[in-house]
Amino acid sequence: MTLIIEEKEIEQLPIMVDPDLVSGTPVFRGTRVPVDALLNNLEAGLTLDEFLENFPTVTREQAVQVLEFSRNTLLRLCQRNS
Repeated sequence: MTLIIEEKEIEQLPIMVDPDLVSGTPVFRGTRVPVDALLNNLEAGLTLDEFLENFPTVTREQAVQVLEFSRNTLLRLCQRNS
């Protein structure tokens, strides 16, 4: 099944993609920190606080917003497949 994510949902995320920054990898807005660094660090067992200490240019609000978007997207996928 296809899940449609509205453009306004994407625009509200604290993420930007610029081919001149980190080769176009999605980064947290206003930083050079790739968004996948958050997920990779959490997967490796770090806490959110530890991630924020390691990447002080990322705000807690930015990280939480990305995690909430991820969770909500997964929940929507599950609902569509039920």
